[in-house]
Formats: sequence, structure tokens, C-alpha cells
Amino acid sequence: MELFQAKDHYILQQGERALWCSRRDGSFHLRPATDLLLAWNPICLGLVEGVIGKIQLHSDLPWWLILIRQKALVGKLPGDHEVCKVTKIAVLSLSEMEPQDLELELCKKHHFGINKPEKIVPSPDDSKFLLKTFTHIKSNVSAPNKKKVKESKEKEKLERRLLEELLKMFMDSESFYYSLTYDLTNSVQRQSAGEREPCPLWQKVDDRFFWNKYMIQDLTEIGTPDVDFWIIPIIQGFVQIEELVVNYNESSDDEKSSPETPPQESTCVDDIHPRFLVALISRRSRHRAGMRYKRRGVDKNGNVANYVETEQLIHVHNHTLSFIQTRGSVPVFWSQVGYRYNPRPRLDRSEKDTVAYFCAHFEEQLKIYKKTGYY
Repeated sequence: MELFQAKDHYILQQGERALWCSRRDGSFHLRPATDLLLAWNPICLGLVEGVIGKIQLHSDLPWWLILIRQKALVGKLPGDHEVCKVTKIAVLSLSEMEPQDLELELCKKHHFGINKPEKIVPSPDDSKFLLKTFTHIKSNVSAPNKKKVKESKEKEKLERRLLEELLKMFMDSESFYYSLTYDLTNSVQRQSAGEREPCPLWQKVDDRFFWNKYMIQDLTEIGTPDVDFWIIPIIQGFVQIEELVVNYNESSDDEKSSPETPPQESTCVDDIHPRFLVALISRRSRHRAGMRYKRRGVDKNGNVANYVETEQLIHVHNHTLSFIQTRGSVPVFWSQVGYRYNPRPRLDRSEKDTVAYFCAHFEEQLKIYKKTGYY
């Protein structure tokens, strides 16, 4: 999809659909693609893959619009559903600031014959004139407030550091996945037991693993069918998909060399569907997530820290087999202090104050997974 920059909006357009995001208040608006003609001097910045959402990491900083800049195909699940990994993101400040070089793939329609976006570089004479003008203006105004200058520098420093951490989280961890046609948040069992009525993918998801739920909340609250196209549920975790071929008739090396063993043609057990599809999908809960040693135990809703559901999936002979495992922090109120090797756990509440939340966690486990074994 194409990304445009206008005076007051960023505009995403694909086919006849267009999503406008205000650079003033961050609000989303669905408009027909033809309305691009009404925008003030729209400039095509390049191509993106989709919308992750928007986020404000600090009250003193503007909202940021986060887009999928680049993806990698992980594989295809049964039914020809493509699963992709987010490899690079683009971050746009929802303010009057001009966007930095986003390094987007250029749109062939609007950048025909251009390999790289051209940057306007002022001539030396222009630079001297601008510098002279700036010096003249500066000398004719009162000295700036040092406190405001310091606050501004600290704000810029904070914004730069948080932006670097955000980019690092997406690009270095390689742990964010999505599919436009398959529900990665739900296991095969939950999907088969779910409602048969057709509804948008994002409305079928397991709330625990809808990682960007709050980032995209302004879109989900629009409440019209046209918005479904723009909502991409993303999970944090891991996905690997492989195809295997198993030949049941292949004999051992000893049997092959024996004169008593007649030569046999190497055939698969199923000539029509000889391949096994094996997939591993890990989903990290968005509830009580955090750094190791910093986030431990249970919260008041029975959610445990760093909870992960892992599904092992095998598809063969048009049948899909699925096995689920879950893990999480011990469901009591406890913590660990410091980062030294193996810091001693500390219980933060008594058994009496903990038992209700301990029970709430396991009751939820039994409600979702029915019969469960613990290790």
C-alpha cells in the first residue's frame, strides 16, 4: 500500500480504500481513495505493508504512527494461509515535524525512474545567506530562556532514546508475526470450537495474544465493516513452518545389502499427499509482560508474568493434529531484586492474601484448556 504525506494527514491507500491519520490529534478516518485529490499537496513517501497502530510512550511526547515497513514470509499453514514476520517498521511522528528518511521502498507509480528519493541540498551561497539571516535574527531578540532550552534538549534526548528502543524491539527481537487470513492467536482446537458465523479476523482473536490491541483501538472503535481491511492482529512470539517427507518403505542399509532382500521401489505411504507440514507457534500473552527479574508472579486478575502458549501442529493426509503447552511465572505474589546470577526469590504477600489469585489463575487455565497436566 502507498503512504502519502499531506499538510495535516498521513494517508494510506490501497486500491479504492484510503485511511487518513491526522497529524494533529492522531485520529483515524476512512475515506474513498478519490479524496486524495482533496488533500493539500500530497507527496508519496513510498510503500508499506500495513498498520501496527499508534503509541505514545511518554506524556510529553507526541503520538507515533507505527507501520510495517518490511516483512518476511515464514511459510504457509494448511489452507494456503501465509504467515509473515515483521522485519522492519516505520515510525511517523503525529505532529507538524517533517518525517525523517523512512527508507521505504519506492512506489513505481509515483517514483518512476527514480532509484532513491532526491534530497534538496542548498547551495553554498544559500547556506551563507541563511546563516547570516539566522545570526541577524538571533542578535535582535532577547536571550532564550536557558531552562526552556534545557527542557527541550532533554525532551529530544528522551524521544530519541525511546524511538531507538522501539526500533530495536521490532528489528532485533524478530518476534512479531501476523497473517492476513489465519488466526495466529487461537489454537486449532479453539478455532474448530469457535463460532461458525463469518466475521472479521480481528474479531475472532484470543484477547490474551492480540499484542497490538490497544495500539489499534481507535480503528476497532470505528465500528464499520470498511475498517476491517486495515486491522492486522499481531502476535509476539515465534513461528516456524517446515515441510517433511517420510518414506515408510525405505529399508535399512543392512537390509539393502542382503541378497535375500529383493529390490523394492522407494515409494511414499501416500502418493497423493506425501508431505508432512510441521509448525511451531508460540504466543506470548500481552498481560503482565515484562523483563525477566523485573516482572514475576501473578496480578489481581490471575494473569502470570511472561505467559506463553506453544502449539505444535502437524498436518498430514488432510488432517491437522495439534498439541498445546503453556508456561508462566509461579502464580503467587513474589519478586526478585537485582540482576546478579540467581537472585533469591522474595514472597511479597502472605498465603492468605495470595490464595484467591492463585485459584483464579488455575480456574482460568481449566476453563480454557479443560484437562491439563502440570510439570
